[in-house]
Amino acid sequence: MLKLLFKCIAALPLGAVHAIGGALGKAVFWLSPTYRRRLRENLAQAGYSDPALVRSAAAEAGKQALETAWIWMRPRADIIERTEVSDMSIVDAALADGRPVMFLPPHLGCFEVTAQFYAAFRPEAKTRPMTVLYRIPRKSVLRDIVATGRAAEGLKLAPAEMKGVRMLMKAMKDRQVVGILPDQVPSRGEGTWAPFFGRPAYTMTLPARLARQFDAIVLFVYGERLPGGRGYRIHLKRLDEPFTGDAAHDAATMNRGLETLIRERPAQYLWGYNRYKVPAGVATADAAPGGAP
Repeated sequence: MLKLLFKCIAALPLGAVHAIGGALGKAVFWLSPTYRRRLRENLAQAGYSDPALVRSAAAEAGKQALETAWIWMRPRADIIERTEVSDMSIVDAALADGRPVMFLPPHLGCFEVTAQFYAAFRPEAKTRPMTVLYRIPRKSVLRDIVATGRAAEGLKLAPAEMKGVRMLMKAMKDRQVVGILPDQVPSRGEGTWAPFFGRPAYTMTLPARLARQFDAIVLFVYGERLPGGRGYRIHLKRLDEPFTGDAAHDAATMNRGLETLIRERPAQYLWGYNRYKVPAGVATADAAPGGAP
């Protein structure tokens, strides 16, 4: 039934998918007090309190949820036709350098399209495929859908476990390309507390550790959702501040880069995500060694 639903969504024009998703996003916002409170609190933490932006963020979250099926199930040619890149020269320079390249797409806009753009637009993807770290869905019915939808020529899927980390390390050792969602809340022992819009957030340390170990070029990237279902525009920004090896410092550096991207399109960030939660077994920021950053 779920596969059938995904196929039905994928059969719709992208404009219709975004229209329906926007309506569903607003409905969830008003029907769920917990979600509504978290979305408002996270926006306020970043300095946003405009009611219009709150409503827009709820709608964009709904679009993101529904468009995932469209991205996974549509032929790649349809995705390419509706995707443009605003600053390909940044990728040109990074790939020409010869070092491994790390893409960091936050939950901003359509993050699913960012990996597809590399595989589709870059001829290097045939010899330097992108290895993407992803979390295996808990529900078995979703696993085949996710694996099939995300897998494509030029892309390799690395599960978020030791096997996947080894895949990332091998890819970077071979001077290939990797992709990691940097604003997911990691599990115990996989993160450190670092400021995110002025509040301590348990932050992944893996991207900075790998980037420093293999001297990788780090590119922040997001897929802006264009109005009217026109498609997506890929934006990229190179991380210029080097990682130092200090976990808390490097996590804060990464978060500052993410904040810069998010402020470009604040309505399209997934503010309803529980970014400030305390994972099981992790000491709170004020109880951690050294206190809150």
